[in-house]
Amino acid sequence: MDTKMLAGLEPAAVFGYFEEICAIPHGSRNTKQISDYLVEFAKRHGLRYIQDEVNNVIIFSEGTCGMEDHAPVILQGHMDMVCEKAAGNPIDMAVQGLEINHDGEYVFANNTTLGGDDGIALSYALALLADSEIPHPPLEVILTVDEEIGMLGADAIDLSQLKGRTLINLDSEDEGIFTVSCAGGARATISIPVERRAVYGPCIRLSVDGLRGGHSGQEIDKNRANANKLMGEFMSRIQKIMPLRLTSLAGGSKDNAIPRTCQATLVAMGAHLERINDIAKQFEAEIRETYDEPEATIQAFDVDALGGNSLTADSTAQVIGLLCAAPNGVQSWSKDIDGLVQTSLNMGIIKLGDRFSVTSSVRSSVNEEKQELLEQLKTLAEFYDGTYSQMGEYPAWEYRKDSHLRDVMVRIYKEMFGKEPQVVAIHAGLECGLLAQKLPGLDCVSIGPQMQDIHTSREKLDIASTERTWRFLLEVLKAL
Repeated sequence: MDTKMLAGLEPAAVFGYFEEICAIPHGSRNTKQISDYLVEFAKRHGLRYIQDEVNNVIIFSEGTCGMEDHAPVILQGHMDMVCEKAAGNPIDMAVQGLEINHDGEYVFANNTTLGGDDGIALSYALALLADSEIPHPPLEVILTVDEEIGMLGADAIDLSQLKGRTLINLDSEDEGIFTVSCAGGARATISIPVERRAVYGPCIRLSVDGLRGGHSGQEIDKNRANANKLMGEFMSRIQKIMPLRLTSLAGGSKDNAIPRTCQATLVAMGAHLERINDIAKQFEAEIRETYDEPEATIQAFDVDALGGNSLTADSTAQVIGLLCAAPNGVQSWSKDIDGLVQTSLNMGIIKLGDRFSVTSSVRSSVNEEKQELLEQLKTLAEFYDGTYSQMGEYPAWEYRKDSHLRDVMVRIYKEMFGKEPQVVAIHAGLECGLLAQKLPGLDCVSIGPQMQDIHTSREKLDIASTERTWRFLLEVLKAL
């Protein structure tokens, strides 16, 4: 295997395949090329495979000598990555591979996401499948598409040909942490009609900025403010002292990311900028005191324009009303696991055009609560004479009190590293819930090597952790 920048890193096969994967564009909805690469790998090694119409791939391998009759073990990860890049980087991640490097401690990409989430799962699987000297039971390797945009591949995949009921998911980013349960979720969108008319008057731009943001599952309980919700409250306060006509409004770019910024332009009839900035200053102080948001900024600016094609007063009031009424953040806490968020939602994206839309990421480890929250959003849409839609729904992965796989992995981890792993449930989505629904009785644990700042251009993969996790995986497979 011809490696370049990662030559000399161990395990050599894992990093060799990782470099090959990084050379192939594989963002969500752009997975045909990486899917075909996996198929060619299977053909080259004489392995049976399935490639479905959405580009999911399943690869089968017989057990090695002496383990042929053991129960199959499923390895699973996803082939798509989040494509983000630093400002000013000209790379087109839809058609160009990543520029990767390392400093002896971490592997990283040049001002883009690295795709360790979840390229490392593919790399582990391919290195294992390619080496006939590594002891393992029969393997069924599931590699899905479009996990990052709603687990669409896992939702569509047909697993009827799989015999395994023991699954190791390789989509975690913290070494020594075994995930054994996760929330289910869905993406829900409320869209309401708006009416526009030509309106003349001084235009003002409102800005909510400087927030910490974060992952809508992992950071939803960290007392971080949501820029979209703050904008709704900001406009509501202004509206109480002067009439408003919204011209533009936008905040957030991903439903599963807590929005850091939101911008609005409006015609403030008879308004004085000083009065609005007084409201902004007081609101900013309240936010910094209430939330963990030391750099929050609430501002208003003059716009060099007089009016425009703005919303009517009624439509403006409807938009502001929906922003303020829509639920957001933690809705309930687990009664069984201390400190675990049970149900939440994140108002991730708002857009104003011919209609006004609000898209939220809904999560719950209790399927009944998730459905109740989705019904609440549907009712809210009806109240505002709007429409409701949802996609990417996936079930919760519920905790198993009795797990042979978990027991084996905990024992081996203690033997290898002399310490207890953390066994956790998370308020974020993994494909395990969908796969468990398709494979009744599935025993599943999620692991992975240490990574930092995933889904950002600062993403890094820990080299030593990658090697330790590889050795651990091999010992687990040998024990199974």
